Amino acid sequence: MIKSDSTSNLFLICRSDPRLCALPLGNIVETMRSLPIKPMPDMPPFLLGVAIIRGDVVPVVDVASLLGATMHSHRSRFVTLKIGERSVAFAVDDVIGVRKLDNEIKANIPPLLDTADAGMIEAMTTLDAELLLVLQGAHLIPDSIWDTLDAMRAPQ
Repeated sequence: MIKSDSTSNLFLICRSDPRLCALPLGNIVETMRSLPIKPMPDMPPFLLGVAIIRGDVVPVVDVASLLGATMHSHRSRFVTLKIGERSVAFAVDDVIGVRKLDNEIKANIPPLLDTADAGMIEAMTTLDAELLLVLQGAHLIPDSIWDTLDAMRAPQ
């Protein structure tokens, strides 16, 4: 998905076990409370199953599992993303809000997939290359960068 300059630096910030993730706003459809998930057989560990969202069957990705967490149970929110013609829901703990990350800040934030297991990335490549492209544009936000972002927002 090609983004204009006005949205290419906007990210939806989410918390997942206890990491902060920045997802490109241009791919976000909506956020919502988590919905029932139906497990499916033979799925990689980061895929929880499917949920019915707005009448469509949508795969649900456990972001904490994708980032290497072995146990995770508090998935209170879904973030639905548009991936080509399809949708995917990310299960996260909390949605913080939208933040602008300028190029200098983005350069100092590691890509989301830097901490992902190589086997998971391989499975994702096999299942959905477009999803992998979106995740490559996402970032993990270390506490030090988050503190800087908060300071920039604070009234002087």
